[in-house]
Amino acid sequence: MFENKKIFILGLARSGYQAAKVLRARGNTVVLNDGKAEEKLDAKQVEELRSLGVQLILGEHPDDILDASFDYLIKNPGVPIDHKYVLKARELGIEVINEVELGYRLLPEGVKIVAITGTNGKTTTTTLTYEIMKKAFGDRAVLAGNIGYPLCSVLDGIKSGDVLVMEISCQQLENLTQFNPDVALMTNLSPAHIDFLKSYDNYKRVKTKLFQNQDSTKVAILNIDNQDVLDSTKNIKSTVKYFSSTKEINGCYLKDNKIYYYDEAVIDVCNVQIAGRHNLENCMGAIMIAKEFGISNEVIADVISNFHGVEHRLEYVDTVLGRKFYNDTEATNIKCTQIALSSFSQPIVLILGGLERGQDFNELAPFMNHVKAIIGIGQCRGRVLEFGESLNIPTFIYEHLTDGFDKCFEESAPGDIILLSPASASWDQYKECEVRGAEFKKKVEDLKNEN
Repeated sequence: MFENKKIFILGLARSGYQAAKVLRARGNTVVLNDGKAEEKLDAKQVEELRSLGVQLILGEHPDDILDASFDYLIKNPGVPIDHKYVLKARELGIEVINEVELGYRLLPEGVKIVAITGTNGKTTTTTLTYEIMKKAFGDRAVLAGNIGYPLCSVLDGIKSGDVLVMEISCQQLENLTQFNPDVALMTNLSPAHIDFLKSYDNYKRVKTKLFQNQDSTKVAILNIDNQDVLDSTKNIKSTVKYFSSTKEINGCYLKDNKIYYYDEAVIDVCNVQIAGRHNLENCMGAIMIAKEFGISNEVIADVISNFHGVEHRLEYVDTVLGRKFYNDTEATNIKCTQIALSSFSQPIVLILGGLERGQDFNELAPFMNHVKAIIGIGQCRGRVLEFGESLNIPTFIYEHLTDGFDKCFEESAPGDIILLSPASASWDQYKECEVRGAEFKKKVEDLKNEN
């Protein structure tokens, strides 16, 4: 499989780069096309792939380079689903897959796969699950997927008996066909990525593909409190198990400030370091996965009680003069910011805004009870101002985060939360939202050094 074939890779980035290396190592002819000009791509990646014999076509998408001589098209997850090469490949009968599917088909036998998806919480749940697996199984635990480590980048180190923990995005699920995890978890569903998948119904359909190849020998772990999850998965053939943060169920649940797994107390809520009910749900998902592998409560509780979250996702940064700073730059949609606002009972100074994508800030209104001031930033800051004024919340707008940072401190008092949770993408000013979060953290560090 995938030897001496002719393969077209659409899109470089991390996944295209790693897929190209894996395929060339197996003797395939590889043509890689990226619409970005060469000077805008990673020079080291480009140089290495050329040295390996990959044919690179950069800066354009010529009409004549994809023909019936290709055996596969491997699509970068970020490439639109209706890209002209994708449509042409299907017309020509060329199978369209992605780097995750490629890596899956090349895995050795005997690898156990855990796959996690959902609208929110999947990175935290994946990271926590991996930390538990690593504590229990050492080097047999492997982390990969949408969390930043393409499966092809770790493929050669994976051996039979390993446990592979993967975060899977909707963009990746779109082109998975044979992928079949032993344990699959869906954290929740709410409208997201409609621009990419064209409708919420299609988004839900694609998310549910995580379970499409499972039978009753495989396990699906679901959030019973999310009706869209239940509706979307009603026809799956997996053995289904549930968790709930609102009621006592036959599964994982909250009771008396403890997380229970089938009536067995696993950990006191007071020992969970990550804030918010949504993070208790993330812990429940990780607990249920761990239990499928027979991991003890002692190991699970030890890892959870020492887990302080994922960088840029409701990340506690520091406390300066009594103010607690939280970096939630990954909150690029309204739902994420709703979750963040629900995580605190203290007064909040909220940093809101970024790329203008028509996001409806009014959907935040029911969650703004503790917000004492708003700092609007970025391209959509004018609409942030209108929103804040409609709620009679003092609102101040600035083009850049750095310009408005001092105002956050001025509007706060000891005991308050200063929260970067923008409900907006960052591409109006930053290459990626992590850069925005790093800038916020640097400002907090500078403030602490000054005081």
